[in-house]
Amino acid sequence: MNVTTAGKARKAPAGAPRRRVARERREAWLFLLPALIPVLLFSVVPLLRGIWLGFTDTKAGFHIDSHFTGLHNYARLLHDGLFWQSFRTGLIWAFGVTLIQFTLAMGLALLLNERLRLRWLARTLALVPWAMPPVIVAIMWRLVYHPDAGSLNAALQWMHLIGHNVDWLGNFSTALPAVILVGVWAGMPQTTMALLAGLQSIPVELHEAAGIDGASGLQRFRHVTLPGLRQVIVAITSLDFIWNFNSFGLVYVLTQGGPGTKTMLPMLLSYNEAFKYGDFGYSAAMGNAMVLMIIALAALYLRRRMRETH
Repeated sequence: MNVTTAGKARKAPAGAPRRRVARERREAWLFLLPALIPVLLFSVVPLLRGIWLGFTDTKAGFHIDSHFTGLHNYARLLHDGLFWQSFRTGLIWAFGVTLIQFTLAMGLALLLNERLRLRWLARTLALVPWAMPPVIVAIMWRLVYHPDAGSLNAALQWMHLIGHNVDWLGNFSTALPAVILVGVWAGMPQTTMALLAGLQSIPVELHEAAGIDGASGLQRFRHVTLPGLRQVIVAITSLDFIWNFNSFGLVYVLTQGGPGTKTMLPMLLSYNEAFKYGDFGYSAAMGNAMVLMIIALAALYLRRRMRETH
């Protein structure tokens, strides 16, 4: 009897850790619920609703019935020349802004990483474009680009580079480059800060050892700095590309997709279909198609970069 009792006493604590872990998990879920409920209500539910709308013929208005149409909206997309044109424009915009952003941000990050006087002030000023709302940035640059009273035309005429006022945002040949320039200026701070943080994580001893071995500054950048920043570069360029492709407010305030459709990005086209023409189903299908395309492009890019990393 004593042996059996002792055995039970020894076996009893065996299930206690599992019960404690289960209780801790339940408590953790209770603490997470206040944060999960808003995410479900304002992120997951609208996302699922948007996916569903892409398979319907939902129109704007009251008391208008919507019907499930299957892949009709997606078949319509395949023959929509304006959608594919906007998609090409979006790729040019996203790749152009991301590439120029990264190039300029790398140079600025290398500069801010040096021991310069008033470096703290330069780092603070570098964040100013990031701290400004996109709408304010767009309004400010519209004033800069203004054909009659803009400071850009005034400066270029003062330097005798142009002989007449140029409508930068209204000209078919200059509208997209002008908008890309604004996108670069607005988005460069976060890329700079990410690269600067990566630079500061590279051990100084590696640069010192390379210098002792006779490596030049360019060789140290190629063989020490770039390998040390590889993971940061993959992450920030991927995020920049997705952010730039999905940008809306900046280009909408600058040009609203004009002149013509020269700066019509996919998100602007989807917005017009929904809120200008009232075709919510077709607009949602555009959004769903663009999400799938961006996921595919990002996956290919990340796969290639990760192969280079290893």
